[in-house]
Amino acid sequence: MHKKKSINEDLIKRASKYYHSDKHNEVYSDAIIENGLIKTALRRKSIQNMHFDFSDEIDVGRVTAQMKTGRCWMFASLNSMRYGISQNLNMKEKDFELSQSYLFFWDKFEKSNLFLENIIETIDKELDDYEVVGLLKNPIFDAGQWDMFAKLVEKYGIVPKYVMPEAYCCTDSKVFNAILSEKLRGNAKILRDMYGDGKSIEEIQLKKEELLVDMYNIIAHFLGEPPRVFDFEYRDKDNEFHRDGNITPLEFYHKYSTVKTEDYISIVNYPTKDKPFGKTYTVKFLGSVVDENPIKYLNLDIQTLRELAIKQIKGGEQVCFGCDVAKMAKRDIGILDADMYNYDIVLNTEFNLNKADRLAYRGSTLTHVMTLTGVNLVDGKPNRWKIQNSWGEVDGNKGFFIMSDDWFDEYVYKVIINKKYVPEDIVKDYEQKPILLKPYDPVGSMY
Repeated sequence: MHKKKSINEDLIKRASKYYHSDKHNEVYSDAIIENGLIKTALRRKSIQNMHFDFSDEIDVGRVTAQMKTGRCWMFASLNSMRYGISQNLNMKEKDFELSQSYLFFWDKFEKSNLFLENIIETIDKELDDYEVVGLLKNPIFDAGQWDMFAKLVEKYGIVPKYVMPEAYCCTDSKVFNAILSEKLRGNAKILRDMYGDGKSIEEIQLKKEELLVDMYNIIAHFLGEPPRVFDFEYRDKDNEFHRDGNITPLEFYHKYSTVKTEDYISIVNYPTKDKPFGKTYTVKFLGSVVDENPIKYLNLDIQTLRELAIKQIKGGEQVCFGCDVAKMAKRDIGILDADMYNYDIVLNTEFNLNKADRLAYRGSTLTHVMTLTGVNLVDGKPNRWKIQNSWGEVDGNKGFFIMSDDWFDEYVYKVIINKKYVPEDIVKDYEQKPILLKPYDPVGSMY
């Protein structure tokens, strides 16, 4: 059996000797102490190499602002739909936006149902079982992904923002989520106690529906009730007025959105040994809408993700993508570059994890989703990408960011691609039955 060893005086002396063995260490230490690591390690060359000119780009209008919420996946996905609708109807992109609050409501309601269904699925397990612990630790959250967005849209449709504007909790969802989580934990106890008292699963399911009625009531207090019908009104670029009265959100989606969610597939790059390329994967408990079709991803090499993203941009469509946005990033100027900081030189050390290692050792995961709206090609190969973010217009170039192609390699994990840009053999691979992964596997990370 392994016997743990504590730090002793000899080890401290060895460490101090190593620190003083390089005369540059004290100089860098002084700089870091005075200015912080980020400013000290910043490579000016990374900034000089990035500028907002691209050989291929799409004019998608202005960026949106998700505020202090985890709805980036929803904003990015709606932005891709917004562009298609505005182009199709000759609208001014800056004057048109789709309601994030509308889908926010249905996402919370559907996630509440899924949580309670997962509680029922694990109802015979002990409270300290790792699956139950994981469910109770975070009953509800803002984060999601394209496949969850697709299921919401196909079930509930979409509406213009003026039909259901942002609410106060959309500026900061912390209290909203805390209240919903508290209720869901209490609901979980009710259902588990019923099981302990010998109630049948049928009786427990009926009780679950009663509990969901109350959840709907709470969500409506924060966001208001979603509209069932509305009047779609707008002026086009020629100043002509249009009205489509008494339309449902689902009718609006099918009639006006050029982006149809069933046309797109999720392709990921998780180069770990346990997830061979060419296979599809799903994760237990993952999702929002309860149905028979699991959320799934096709795992491919990063070069294929790159080539498909370029195809879609050149075809006039922006690309929703998921990444680890905090790595090697300078938010205020909106630059993502794998060589942004000289951490190794400044700290006189080495960082030895590659992309697969960072995933396996939990050093990186998918944390944010944005859309690719441009790429700069030199002799057919990309060196930088243009990004539409959802953090408002303060950071970057009025909210747009730049990503180096090296950063794409290291920190991009997912792209959402229209099947018309995907070779038939890849589409066929996507259609295979997914391998079920354990709950909370990194490939199911939400953002």
